[in-house]
Amino acid sequence: MRSFSEKEWLNESTLIKTAARKDTAKNVFLSYSSKDIDILPYPIKILTNHGGQVYIDKGDDRLPEPPSSETAKILKDTIKKLPRMVVFVTPNSKDSKWIPWELGLGDGSKNNSDVAIFPSVEKPYDKKWTEQEYLGLYNRIVYGGLEGYDKDVWMVYDHKTNTAKELSKWLGNNSRGVYI
Repeated sequence: MRSFSEKEWLNESTLIKTAARKDTAKNVFLSYSSKDIDILPYPIKILTNHGGQVYIDKGDDRLPEPPSSETAKILKDTIKKLPRMVVFVTPNSKDSKWIPWELGLGDGSKNNSDVAIFPSVEKPYDKKWTEQEYLGLYNRIVYGGLEGYDKDVWMVYDHKTNTAKELSKWLGNNSRGVYI
């Protein structure tokens, strides 16, 4: 993700604020570690550029501070309402209390094909994020060559069947936005 830092299209504060707004339709719940807030604009922008209307909890004024059972109820309802769920997985994810809980809610309320892992590592050969075995149950958002395309694309890859779908098509299938 940091390799995108040179891109001019990244306006971090606007991306975070838009993803937290509740007055716009959303179709993707983005689960992430709060320790990754500095790189969170990158997956938001990638998802947005492919038709995602992303929701994140940071800045959602419905959520009480400090987090409480009301926070959990609001997040649970939001996950259930939104048609897609993406879990941004980094080395920080293993320390998060919320990511496994949110993923469990998504797993229980959605088809497996409606949940995707978005892995991010410092080095291309680093696969530390796979240490949590349950992450292997889900498709992955990756960048690379896809049959039928002249250039590399963002796609949702099913490693079990070795098939993929362009990210914009995955986000478009049954992903009408809803207001939260």
